[in-house]
Amino acid sequence: MKTLKIALSIIIYTMTQGVYAQNAADKKMNLFIDNLMRRMTLEEKIGQLNLDAGFGIAIDAPGQDIVGRIKLGLVGATGAGGFTFIKQMQDAAMQSRLKIPLLFGRDVIHGYATTFPIPLALSCTWDMSLIEQSARIAATEATAEGVSWTYSPMVDIARDPRWGRIAEGAGEDPWLGAQVAKAMIKGYQGDDLSKPNTLLACVKHFALYGAVEGGRDYNTTDMSRVVMYNDYLPPYKAASEAGAGSFMSSFNLIDRIPATANKWLLTDLLRNEWGFKGFVVTDYNSITEIENHGLGDLKEASAMALKAGTDMDMGAGGFINTLKQSVSEGKVTQKEINLACRRVLETKYKIGLFNDPYLRLDEKRLKTDLLTKENLNAARDIARHSLVLLKNDKNVLPLKKTGTIAVIGPLANTKGDLLGTWTSTRETGNVVSVLQGIKNVAGSAATVEYAKGAYVTEDDSLKKYMDGPLAVNETETETRSPDALLEEALQTAGNANVIVAVLGEVAGMSGEAGSRSLIDIPDSQRNLLKALVKTGKPVVLVLINGRPLALSQENEIATAMLEAWAPGVEGGNAIADVLFGDYNPSAKLTTSFPRNVGQIPIYYNHLNTGRPYVEGKERFVTSYIDVPNCPLFPFGYGLSYTKFEYSAITLNKKELKGDDILSASVTVTNTGKVAGEEVVQLYLNDPVASISRPVKELKGYQKILLQPGESKVVQFNISTELLKFYNSKLEYDWEPGEFNFFIGTSSAEVKAARFTWNK
Repeated sequence: MKTLKIALSIIIYTMTQGVYAQNAADKKMNLFIDNLMRRMTLEEKIGQLNLDAGFGIAIDAPGQDIVGRIKLGLVGATGAGGFTFIKQMQDAAMQSRLKIPLLFGRDVIHGYATTFPIPLALSCTWDMSLIEQSARIAATEATAEGVSWTYSPMVDIARDPRWGRIAEGAGEDPWLGAQVAKAMIKGYQGDDLSKPNTLLACVKHFALYGAVEGGRDYNTTDMSRVVMYNDYLPPYKAASEAGAGSFMSSFNLIDRIPATANKWLLTDLLRNEWGFKGFVVTDYNSITEIENHGLGDLKEASAMALKAGTDMDMGAGGFINTLKQSVSEGKVTQKEINLACRRVLETKYKIGLFNDPYLRLDEKRLKTDLLTKENLNAARDIARHSLVLLKNDKNVLPLKKTGTIAVIGPLANTKGDLLGTWTSTRETGNVVSVLQGIKNVAGSAATVEYAKGAYVTEDDSLKKYMDGPLAVNETETETRSPDALLEEALQTAGNANVIVAVLGEVAGMSGEAGSRSLIDIPDSQRNLLKALVKTGKPVVLVLINGRPLALSQENEIATAMLEAWAPGVEGGNAIADVLFGDYNPSAKLTTSFPRNVGQIPIYYNHLNTGRPYVEGKERFVTSYIDVPNCPLFPFGYGLSYTKFEYSAITLNKKELKGDDILSASVTVTNTGKVAGEEVVQLYLNDPVASISRPVKELKGYQKILLQPGESKVVQFNISTELLKFYNSKLEYDWEPGEFNFFIGTSSAEVKAARFTWNK
């Protein structure tokens, strides 16, 4: 008993000391900022709320260039333009009256110099340790060049693959999206934001941006609060709870009020309900765009945004040009400006800029920390974990490292397209193409031949958008006719034992402003694939793309299909590792693949209708008469080079009460001949509730490795926390009754059980 008392005393003392230390640190920060703000003019306070894009902002003061504005104390943050630029701008800040350092923000979305797979691909790993590792490496590289703030992670739930920015998120599921958000923030921010290799995260786009109508970027969003809280808000809330330092407001309307000027969103929900303590920045120019929504001119929009809870204006120049006048007119108060300024200054304090404005500028690290062998190895490993095997007829994969392999397609020998959208450095010198990767991994015993085969597209209306503003632009040097390209491809295929066709989208065809009304592979490439299939040779289709595509035709004719997304700098090697079986694919889809655009939106966690779909009873129920009701490839789907067999579910009890814990388990057996990883997925369904509930909801998973013939018991322990949802009163709670429970290899292939839980 004495030992126990001593142990408890130590624990209480340690916890108390932690609180005292935190309070002492907060007190020190508050005293510092109080003293600083007492010396600041109104103009300098407003200046801290200005993210200067470096152009288009007219200020009625000397020094119209960005350096002059910084020296006047009229800039709080700017975009990061490389080591020399950042040093020059911070030098200017150190020449200002109060020497307040700048924040330098950049879109470090999926790596910095070492580019990882696009975020949608990263989510398909279902491996939070790998996702966190990618963010940690990105932070280490970016901070060496002076970047202190990343506009990432994007946590928008997206159920419409026409939307180009689906590439930037974690797919359609709110629970999984929340796990990815937490992993990214931990990777960027680490455990101490004052360290020189940590990167301030910015959660975007708050909120609901992924639900834009028609999949059109920047478009209207409209939904009930129940849908918001249950389906779209969970990843943002998880990010706030994970300690994200900043949030970015979205372009869209919420309850017909722009997010940037929405007090319910930015103050009532984010700060008062969730307790967020960081600052909010607008998306680029969104204050100006409030005028397009019909709510007033720039001055009115700026006042609305500030009063709603926006702290920093990115690129619009609205705060710096209008807030002083709005104060004099009584439209905003100095107290409101002080509050926003304090939030920005607190952030700069917490990330160590007041102690050392050049903390994240390190020429030594710039030479040693970027594109290291370790980083590239990690990029290769993470990329191969993200590749989803969609089809493998006749076990054509893995390929043998012998014979002749024809590598054909307009994306087989490109580099920039493997980086995808939102690449930080946009440098392709280290990128391994698919062709080169196959040569690297196949070795000298195999002959690898290449032909382009077709242009990415022959549609003039699409050609002009192929080189997107956020992607690497690769100059097209090919001048031969489409017929000549096809003839060469068929000759090359004729000499081969197997054909690897590398098709899909170039980087500019997805990402921001990259929405498409049709998500098929362009006709030029589809015709190439059909011609290759007619040769009678096995055809392995490798897909390079930034979104789920409509692949019904390809699925019918290709022998095998590998979804490679935009896999990053080591993409070619990673793809080859999977093609040749050096790595057994384990990735699972985080978005449903529709059969055609007419099925959109299609997602696994939908509600039932009054006439739910029943196989064999297509008429007068929720179905199409021209296509199956289900997606082509469902959420959670992904094949392996081995087979996994699931036993029936075993429950520790079928009737539970109160704080009981339900233990549910299955035995998973590798019945194949090679070792493989399996993502064992847990889903729940609440069939009778106060509001209609989804047919299935992901509530957990375990990723396991099994040797051939090995079995493993996978157990999930479930509390009532997993049964909770937001009811019609927006109360987060669970309701007693019967529940359906599913464990399986995808959302569509599961074992089922049923239990009762009472209060």
